[in-house]
Formats: sequence, C-alpha cells, structure tokens
Amino acid sequence: MAFFSSSSSSSPAMQKGIFVSMPVLVLTVSFAAAVIFLLSSSLSSCSCPESLSSSRNDAVEASVGGSGGDLRFEERISPTHEDIEWVRDLIRSNGLHMQKNELRKGINPRTRDQQLADLKQYKGISHYEGDEANNHTALPCPGELLVEQHHSNYGEPWAGGRDVFEFLAESSSLKPNSRVLEIGCGTLRVGLHFIRYLNPQHFHCLEKDELSLMAALRYELPSQGLLHKRPLIVRGDDMEFSKFGSDTTYDLIYASAVFLHMPDKLVWTGLERLVDKLKPYDGRIFVSHNVKFCSRLGQDKCSQKLASLGLEYLGKQTHDSLLFNHYEIWFGFRRFKT
Repeated sequence: MAFFSSSSSSSPAMQKGIFVSMPVLVLTVSFAAAVIFLLSSSLSSCSCPESLSSSRNDAVEASVGGSGGDLRFEERISPTHEDIEWVRDLIRSNGLHMQKNELRKGINPRTRDQQLADLKQYKGISHYEGDEANNHTALPCPGELLVEQHHSNYGEPWAGGRDVFEFLAESSSLKPNSRVLEIGCGTLRVGLHFIRYLNPQHFHCLEKDELSLMAALRYELPSQGLLHKRPLIVRGDDMEFSKFGSDTTYDLIYASAVFLHMPDKLVWTGLERLVDKLKPYDGRIFVSHNVKFCSRLGQDKCSQKLASLGLEYLGKQTHDSLLFNHYEIWFGFRRFKT
C-alpha cells in the first residue's frame, strides 16, 4: 500500500503523485518519536546550577511574602528618597504651582456645612424620584460623616495618621502577619493604615466614643474598601480587653494621645492587663506625648512599678511628618520576661 497526495483532477501530472512506501514512513515516525523522547528526558533531568535554582525559589518565596505564609507582596512602609524625588519631578514636569495656602473653587464648590444641608434637604442628594429614592443604598451613612467633619477632630491634618503608622510599624519591625492593638483608635486616622497593611483580623481596637465608632464603621471602612479586613473594634472605656481573646498576643500595642486623658490608676490597670498580651522581648508598647502616669510617681518608683509588671522602659523617640511641619514624641516599653 502507498500513501500519496490525491486530487480530483484527472491531469496526467497530478496522477503521477508522490509515493511513500510503508517501511519508509514507519522508520520516519519512529525516528521522530525517539528524538522527542530524548529531548524531553534531557530537559527534565537538567542539572541546573544550584545558585540559579535557589535564586528562583527565593524569588518565588519573596513574591508570596516569605516563609510566613503571607500570600502578598510585602508593602513598603515609608517612602524612599527616590519616591519623594519622583513625585517632585512629576509636579515640576506638569508645571504645577501652589504659591498660596488657599482653597480653589471646584466644579460645584460647597463647604461642609453646605454639603450637610444638601444631604438633609435632598435625602442624600438622590437623583431617583418617588419610592425609588430609598432603595439604592446598602449601608446608609449619616450626612455628618459623609462630609468628613470627623477629619477635623484632631487639631492637625488627617494626613498625620500616615506618619504615625510609618513610625510605629518600622519601630516595631511589623510584618503583614503581625498583630496590633490600638487603645483609642478614634475614627481610624491611624488605624486605617494598619488595617490596610496587616492581614485580615490582625488589627484590634478599644474605643469609647460613639461618634468615632460610627465614623470608623459606617464611613471609613466602607469608603476605603477595607470591610474585608474584618478589624475587631470594641466599644469600651474601662481598659477591659477580654473581648479580644484570651490567647491573643500582640507585636505592637499603642495609645496615641489617650493616656494623658485618663486617670493614672486606670492606665496602670490597663498596663497590668496588657502585659500578658504583649509578645516577650520583641513586642512593643508605645505611648505618645507624655508618660505622666509614671513620672508623677518619681523615677525610682516608676521603674519599680514597671519592673513589677514585667515591663522595661526603652526610651523616648520622635518622628517627623512627611507633609507638614510637625513631629510627635513616643515612649517605648517592652516585656522583658515571659
């Protein structure tokens, strides 16, 4: 039998065809199969240089957050000098100038008070009419939160929250799988950055103010797309931490401008309850502004009381702001025994 190229044409030239004998075809197919087998075997048994193989493994491990199992690229915390120069160059190349500290008029300029009045009058500035006007909001938010009045509750720009986050995260050598507790997280000016950086459910907060909690839960988390991070935010003003779980230990516990508004006795009660929740040696407690709850006892008594709790004072640190002329003072502590 012979295989040949056939055609419906009956011309003599086409009838001659191209003849291939069966033995030749079998030999050709067998030879091709053998070559493919040899090539695949050599590739699978390739003895790649160890350094190349390990570097590839390291790259893959780095891309998923290292051996800790965090399946994300690890975010950089603070901007580098190159980052700052990049944005400066972009501002210059676009010919942008802000010579005066003044607000410019937008498309429809409205003050916060005017926005709030609009929200009340038009029930959310709805373009729907009749019964449809109330059927398009899954999580209705109070008007006073929508106009972000709570961003002005801190006596300094809202952007300062990022500065605090960068300082605390780097001073505590945090990773995405670290756990953080904030005492008095307010409207999440700082907490938003921790929640975004940390793994889900790894940020905890104790806060007493209802308006702040409403701003955090009904505006900040939804508007920032962070509901999926499931931070544990608990209302309370008695330094009671049982709702956070008896087995939870933290890499960082911090209080920003909170302890100076609390009775000294309550601060010490809180520290006593927190010691066992702080990881020994590497875990950190940071308190901002001052530590008068301790210094009022006198240096020796203060040190003795801290030592009786298993805490050690590490000293005072400051950090600057990236966007405005400002710095904050922080006092650090660690747990020196298990």
